[in-house]
Amino acid sequence: MGIEDSLVYTVPFNDLGAVVHRCEAKPYKTEDKEKAGEWILTHQYVIDLATKEFGTVIPLTFDTIFKGNDKTVKQWLREEYRELNTLLEKLDGKAEYGVQIFVENDFVEKAPEENEEIQRLKKEIENKPKGAAYLLQKKLERKLELERKLLADKHAKNLYNQIKKLVDDMKLDSTKKEAPEKWKGKQMILNLACLAHKDNLQSLGNVLGEVNKRDGFAVRFTGPWPPYSFVGEIGGSKGDRR
Repeated sequence: MGIEDSLVYTVPFNDLGAVVHRCEAKPYKTEDKEKAGEWILTHQYVIDLATKEFGTVIPLTFDTIFKGNDKTVKQWLREEYRELNTLLEKLDGKAEYGVQIFVENDFVEKAPEENEEIQRLKKEIENKPKGAAYLLQKKLERKLELERKLLADKHAKNLYNQIKKLVDDMKLDSTKKEAPEKWKGKQMILNLACLAHKDNLQSLGNVLGEVNKRDGFAVRFTGPWPPYSFVGEIGGSKGDRR
């Protein structure tokens, strides 16, 4: 059963099938956050069941609505048949995993202090008059901020290249997103959505486990999830769809 106890069924075309339920041809809307959450969880539940039943599923986002009936859906499957098959081949045996890597604030705060230029600026500040020392202090602060960013970027790039070798595809996401409670107070330096085959999962987990053991580092590894990040837009603006 789907959203609002709608019957879920499959519309077939050749060797493809769309898992659907009937609804009004307009987006779902509610002011009730709990109800909205139930809708999304039900959508996810149906995708999970379809994956269990069929193996590889192309997940469409919640509120993907076809205006019409089963014939409309079948026509869409016919029009996008080649693209859908190509996408199914790409996703076969794979799932999406989230990888977020954090560093302790002290880790990036203290390391630049050892930089020779920063050491020189600190000594200069000690021996300068108040006005000149103030200007040098501002220069020092800018230099420290730049060095911290460069250090974080360097670690992020190295880790990105390590992970890239173990997955089929990757999407880089913003590191400015709020971290879950467990990782609060740490700086996120890498935020990835990874498409990984089940055969490579152990290797990916081992690499991330080693990173997690490093002093100053922490890893958040989630999944498997339906590969939403790797579906993209199917068929452009074809058809009467929302």
